[in-house]
Amino acid sequence: MSTDETNNLEALRARIEADRPAIWSDLSQITSFNSVHSVPECAEDHAKACAWVVDSMKKVGLEVTEYPYEGGATTVFGTKPAVGDAPTVLLYSHYDVVPAGDPANWTADPFTLTERDGRWYARGAADCKGNLVMHFAALRAINEAGGTDLGIKFLVEGSEEQGGAELTALIEKQPELFDTDVILIADSGNAAVGEPTLTTTLRGGAQLTVTLNTLKAAVHSGSFGGAAPDAVAALVRLLDTLRDEHGRTQIDGVDCTAKWEGAQYDPATFREDAGMLDGTEIMGTADDNPADMVWARPAVSITGFTSTPVDKAVNAVPATASARLNLRVPPGMDAATVASALEAHLRAHVPWGAHIDVLVEDINDPFTADITGPAMQEFAACLRAAYRDKELTIIGSGGSIPLCAELLEAVPGAELALFGVEEPQSTIHSPDESVDPREIVDIAVAEASFLLNFARS
Repeated sequence: MSTDETNNLEALRARIEADRPAIWSDLSQITSFNSVHSVPECAEDHAKACAWVVDSMKKVGLEVTEYPYEGGATTVFGTKPAVGDAPTVLLYSHYDVVPAGDPANWTADPFTLTERDGRWYARGAADCKGNLVMHFAALRAINEAGGTDLGIKFLVEGSEEQGGAELTALIEKQPELFDTDVILIADSGNAAVGEPTLTTTLRGGAQLTVTLNTLKAAVHSGSFGGAAPDAVAALVRLLDTLRDEHGRTQIDGVDCTAKWEGAQYDPATFREDAGMLDGTEIMGTADDNPADMVWARPAVSITGFTSTPVDKAVNAVPATASARLNLRVPPGMDAATVASALEAHLRAHVPWGAHIDVLVEDINDPFTADITGPAMQEFAACLRAAYRDKELTIIGSGGSIPLCAELLEAVPGAELALFGVEEPQSTIHSPDESVDPREIVDIAVAEASFLLNFARS
C-alpha cells in the first residue's frame, strides 16, 4: 500500500476503534431477536430483526427497498449510486439465525449479548449478525472519512439458514438488481483469530433421508428376536459401509482420496477447534490431513436417526428405521452426480433384503472463487494491512453457501470475496456462540479501506 493508503487505513482504524461502543450496541440489539425463519413462535422477532436492518441502513445514508416474499422472509436492499463511472460493490449478510436450542446448554441467555474473557457471546454473534454489524461499522467509517465514489448495494436476507429460497427466487426474477462489479460476502471467517483469511472453495452437497423397513409391524423380541430382521440393526450395518476402517468416507464409484493443495489444518488445532474429547481419533491416517478431509473430499454425516426413543422402548424387534444424511461435495465434483452415487451405494449395500426408500433433497453445487482479479488483489492487500501486514491465509470451507454460485451466474463478470468475522472459536450453530470483537474491528478496517481505495484506483 502507498503511504497515503497506509495513513488512511490508520485513520479508519482509529475511527472504528472509537466506534466500538456503537458496535456493541448494534450487536446487542440485533442478537436480542430470536430471528429464526419459518418458525411461527419466532415470527415477531424475525420481523423486528428485519426492521432493525432497514432502520440501520437508513442511518448510514442508504436508500432502502424491501422485497417481501409471500409466506417467507423479506430481503432488504440498501443502495447508494456510483459517482461517475466508479465501480459498484455489493455487500452481503443475513439477519436470520439457527435455533439456539436448550437454553440450559448456554452459559448465559443466548439472546442477551454477554462479554466473557474478551469475547462476546449470543446466538448469531458471529453467524451472521457479527458480520452484519461489521458492515455497518465500515460504512460509518467511510462516511466519516468523506464517503466513497463507489456504488454500494447492501444485500441482507432473512432465510439463509433455511436455504435462502426467497433470495434465490429474487435473483431469478430480477437479476438486474444484482448487477455489480465486486461482491463481498461476509459469511465466513479467518482460519484463527488474528489470521487474515480468504475462503476460496465451498463444498456443495445434498440431504438424503434413507428409510429401511423389515417387518409389517414390530414383533415381540422374546418370540422373534434373533431371527426376525431388525430394521435398526440393518440401518446401522448399511450406514457403516459409508466409512472405511479408518473412518474415511467411502462411496462406491466416487474418488474420496483428494488432497488439499492450500494451507494445511494442524491436527492439534483441529482437535481443539472441533471440541474433540480426550482419546477420540481424527478420521483418517497420518497421511490424511484434516484439510483433505473437510475441504477436498466428499463427506457423509449422519445428522439424524429415528427409531424407538429410549424412554419409550419396549421388548420388540423394530420394523422400521430412518436416518438423515448430510452429503458434502468438494469443488471439481458435480453434487447431483455424487448424490446419485450415494443413493446407488445405499441401495446396493442394504442388508438382509430390507426394503429401502431414499429421498434426495436440497442439491447444491460446490463453488470455487477466483481471487486473481484486480479487485480481489486490492481487497487481499487491505486485509493484510488491516492485520498489520500478516501473511494472507487461503483456505477452503466444508460448508455450503449456494448464493455464491447463484450471484456469479447472475453477474458473471463480478469478482467475489468470501470472508468475515467468524473463526473456529466462534462455534457457530452451537451453544455459547461467540465473536472476538477484534475480528469485527479488523475486518471492518479492511472493508472500509477497500471501499475507499478501490474507488480511487
